[in-house]
Parts: sequence; C-alpha cells; structure tokens
Amino acid sequence: MPIVSICIGVALLLLLMVVFKLNAFISLIIVSLLVGILEGMSPIDAMTSIENGLGSTLGHLAMVIIFGGILGKLMTDSGGAQRIAMTLIKVFGEKRVQLAAVLTASIVGIALFFETGVVVLIPLVFTIAAAAGVPVLYIGMPVIAALITMHGFVPPHPGPTAIADVFGANIGKMLIYGIIIAIPAIILAGPVFTKLFKKESLETTIPKELFNPKHFEEHEMPGFGTSIFTAIIPVILIATKAFVEIFLPDSPIMPATNFIGNPSVALLISVIIAIFTFGISRGKKMPEIMNSVSESVSGIAMILLIIGAGGAFKQVLIDSHIDQYISDIMAGSTLSPLLLTWLIAALLRVAVGSATVAGMTAAGIAAPLVSAAGISPELMALAAGAGSITFSHVNDAGFWIYKEYFNLSIGQTIKTWSVMVTIISLVGLAGVLLINMFI
Repeated sequence: MPIVSICIGVALLLLLMVVFKLNAFISLIIVSLLVGILEGMSPIDAMTSIENGLGSTLGHLAMVIIFGGILGKLMTDSGGAQRIAMTLIKVFGEKRVQLAAVLTASIVGIALFFETGVVVLIPLVFTIAAAAGVPVLYIGMPVIAALITMHGFVPPHPGPTAIADVFGANIGKMLIYGIIIAIPAIILAGPVFTKLFKKESLETTIPKELFNPKHFEEHEMPGFGTSIFTAIIPVILIATKAFVEIFLPDSPIMPATNFIGNPSVALLISVIIAIFTFGISRGKKMPEIMNSVSESVSGIAMILLIIGAGGAFKQVLIDSHIDQYISDIMAGSTLSPLLLTWLIAALLRVAVGSATVAGMTAAGIAAPLVSAAGISPELMALAAGAGSITFSHVNDAGFWIYKEYFNLSIGQTIKTWSVMVTIISLVGLAGVLLINMFI
C-alpha cells in the first residue's frame, strides 16, 4: 500500500540521517529511489522522477535563494541589518521586539513567496536576535509563522489564488476572510507557541556563512531609510505586480510589472541596487563587495542541494500517484464539506509534501460541493489552504529550508516547524468553521 511505502521511506531517512549521520542530500536521494521502486516504478523511471523533481524545485528556487542570500549578506556586511534591528528595538522596545519582527514578516509575507520571504528576512532575524540578546528561534519562529500563514491563506499568493479559481471564489472576500483567520493563527503559532519552550531550547548556532556577527559603530552603518528601502525592494516590486493583476488586469503596463514582479527578477534588481547602497556608496571597492557575494553563494550551496533533494522526494510521491490513492479513499465521505476539504488537503500534504498539490487536488475533489451544499466558495478555498499547510515533514522543501537556515536537527525541526504549521492549519480550520456560522 502507498501509505506503507511512505512510512518505510520516512523511517529509512531518519535512520540514515540520525543514526548513521549520512548527509541529508544523499539520504533523500536514496530514500526517493527506494520509495519509487516500492510503489512499482522501474529503477530508471524512479531516477527520472528524482531528476525531474530536483530540477523543477531548483529551477523555481535556485535564483531566489542565491539572490536572496547575496542581498542578505550585503545587508549584514554593511551594517544595514544592524541598523534596521536597532531602529526596531528602539521604537518597540526590547520587550516587544518579537512583535516588531512579526509585524514586519506579516507585511512582507503579503507580497512574497514563502521561500523569498525567508531569504529576505533571515539576516534581519539573526541581527535582531543578536542585538536584543534573545535566542534566534524566539524571533525566527514567529517570523516564519507569519510568512507561512500569509502563504497559505492570503491571495495574491499563487496557491490561494489558484485554489480560489477552482472554487469560483471572490478574491476580495477571500483576502478579507484570510487576513481575519491569519491574525490569530500567527499569534498562536508564533509568539504564544515560543513561550512553551525553555529559553535554551530556542538557541541555535547561526551558520557562519549567512551572518556577520560584527558589531558596527554608528558612523559605519547606512541610514535606516536606505537600509529598509533596499531590504523591501523585492516586496515593493512583487506587490506592484499583484496590485496590477488584481485591480488593473487589462493595463498596458502589465507585461512590465509581470517581469519586474517575478521573484527572481525582483531579487536581482534588489541585489544590483544593494551593491550600490550597501557597497559603493559606503566607500567599498568592488573586489570587497564581490567577496561578500562569493561568500554568500558558497554558504548556501549545500542548502540548495538539500532543498532540491526534498523536491525530488516529493516528485516521486506525486509520480507514483499516491495523491490519487488518497483522493479516491476520501471521495465518498459524508463529512461536512468544509471539514472534508480540509481533511483531504491535510492528508495529501502529509503524503506528498507539496502544499500546492494538496490544496489544488482537494479543491478539484470538493469543488462540486459548493453548489450542492450551498457553502461559501471563499471558505471552501480557505479550508483547502489550511489543510495544505498542516504537518510538514521530510518530504517538504519548506521543512528543509527552515531546518538548514536555522541549523537545526531533524528532531528540533519537527518539534518547532512541524508543530507550528499544524497549529496554523488547525486555527485556520477553526476560523473557517466559525466564520461559516455567521455568513
């Protein structure tokens, strides 16, 4: 049975990495090959699926992660990240620095893909934690919670928008409902959840290649306006694209905004501007600036490979049609349409790892229920979105992004990331059911 194959694969992965200390990239490739064969694929077909998954994942993420890493490195090496952190701490106070980080991530998360938001904000997380003298995860977990919540619930993200289209949902209504649900989800999965951990368990060793612990003097740092503007250029460009798509779909400027709002292009533009604002204008020579660029890329090489291998595992599960197996089981259920939609998406998320596949498959199965049961299509879309971000584990690229950027063990990642996204998912389901009582 497909579920048995998944369980065997996950167990082997944990054995290879935790017991034998094998590199995560190699472990994921071995497990992906084994699961594909167990599911009836020939060895060559399983390897083809792995190559396709690796390529499609890195094709989507490679430039985003590389340019994001470069931008973050330039920001930290120039003192720009320290300037932003010090200003936020000054305005909000050290006791409310977590709130400042959550608000920043929530605003950034409206426009950016989850992966893009992580690479843009991760230097800021490290710097705020260092400046405020708090554990990295005390800031990092709420920031990640805000990003993944916006990614799952709030259009114009591609996932929620595509799911809304399947259900025929109104984007404006879904945006409003999504934000209403996102607020308690972020609070509970972020600041509240971190309070359940002892301080020492939130400590982690920051990867040296991603963060410069140097403390800058006042005169050495760029101004706050310059620093924050350079940091949020990707947000501005991607938000502009989203605004034009929603409110000016027939505008002649749409081809241009589609181009500059592409995450890879937006980050490339940001890097070019950062070379000037964080480098040349601060009196740095080009060789020194390019040294920061080289260090940033070398520091994220293994992160890229591990994320790509996670995508390969996901692709093997999809190509072996495990998603169809679960869909067939759930299709005849008599549960509430909202609960059924969430459950299908949640099971698919756990099985195949991809939030997009989980949400879209659940939407395809449950779409006919909208007219038959008279349920709000916006709430059905949000139920699918909530289910699609539930318990994330080793078959999800997001799991590995979080694990590698925060330099955690698999056990630490499951206790923090996997539980955190499950809280968000459950709060999302509760919010959908509650709103349904009043509309």
